Parts: sequence; structure tokens; C-alpha cells
Amino acid sequence: MTIKEKKIGILGGMGPEATVELMRRIIAATPAHDDVDHIQMIVDNNPKVPSRIKALIDKTGESPSAELVAMGRRLEIAGADGLAIACNTAHFYADDIKQSVKIPLINMIESTASTVVNRVKASSSIGLLASTAVVDLELYSQALSRSNLKTIIPKEQSELLEIIKAVKRGDTSEQIRLNFYSIAENLLHNGASFLIIACTELSIISDKIMDRMPVIDALDVLTNEIINFCKPANTTISH
Repeated sequence: MTIKEKKIGILGGMGPEATVELMRRIIAATPAHDDVDHIQMIVDNNPKVPSRIKALIDKTGESPSAELVAMGRRLEIAGADGLAIACNTAHFYADDIKQSVKIPLINMIESTASTVVNRVKASSSIGLLASTAVVDLELYSQALSRSNLKTIIPKEQSELLEIIKAVKRGDTSEQIRLNFYSIAENLLHNGASFLIIACTELSIISDKIMDRMPVIDALDVLTNEIINFCKPANTTISH
């Protein structure tokens, strides 16, 4: 039996390069023999979403909620069967978006926490590589604590935020990657048994970490969730 594939709507632009990275990973991970086998993505790569940092950390900026809700509605009207947010921090507004549409929202944070729980031992300490807003709002720590997992934050959190800002400026240099690697390594030295890359900017510069440390990238989790949502296991692949 052939099941109709679903279209995913992506709330992006936070930042633009991270959104393109999510699209690239979806394409790379999708089992396909030809163009027609790939997933249809409706993407609002909107860099005009008000700053999450200014709204949630500095407390000086406009809330992104209204713009995110508008994006979700536009994607639904455009034909998306489900939504995904290409930004960890923006998940603070996930409920606002869900309540404004009739289609499901894939929650990257909940899916990543569930994936980690299935991979580590009970009472493990998880190192979190995330924006300061994600840390302060306890988006991951709350999800992980429900399964008795402790979250460890880098001592160099302010430096990590500067790395995130550098990537947003387009600086993905070798030095930036090495600085990120050093912070991740220190988390392991400080008691973390497993790491989560929980910022899509950090996902862009994760190459030195992925093969050398016990780590899961939330963007990879979101990629797999999108593929599973759009292409059920018994969907016919054309040849």
C-alpha cells in the first residue's frame, strides 16, 4: 500500500545558515533514487524574526512570538502537513505556535531529550552545549530531569555564546571550531558522560566533535524526526 508523503514546513532564518544546514541534512539522510524521492520542504527562511537573545536574555527586545505564529500559519496555508523549527531557543514559543495551527509541530527539544534518555544510563550527567537563553530557560534541563538526568553547563558559557554570535556573523573558522571543541572537551572532564549540541549554529561547526566524543546533535534528531514524519516506513520509493 502506498501512503501519501507529507510536506514539512520549516520555520527558519534563526539563523539562515543553520536553516540551510537542516535542509542539507534532510536531503543527505533521505533514502532517494531520484529527485521525486526527496521530501518536499516549504521553508520560511525568515531572518527578520525578532532576536531571541534580546528578548530572552537582555530583556530589551520585542518578543518573537507573533512573528513565529505568523510563520506557522503561513506555512500551514501553503500546504505543510507538519511544522519544524530550525532553532532550539525558539522552542520557548513552541506552544504559541502549536495553539495557532491545526497541523502538528515536531518538537526538537522533546525528541532530543527522549533520544538521549534511550542512550545513557540512569542518573547520568549530560553536558549541554547551547545558547545562554536555552540554558537560562531550562528548556533541556527540565526535559532531562524528568528522567533523572542531570545537566551540566560549561564554565565557559559566556565564551560559548560568543562562538554562537561569531557563527551568526559568518565566522566558522578553524579557530572558532577549536574553541568550541575545547569547551566540549572540558564538559567531559568536568563530569559529563554525554553531550548534547543544542544550538543550530553550533551544529554548523560540530565536525571536530561528532566523531571524537559521546555526543548527539539536536539538529540530527530533528532531521530524523522530519524524515520519519514525511516518509512512513512503507511509503513506496520510485525507481
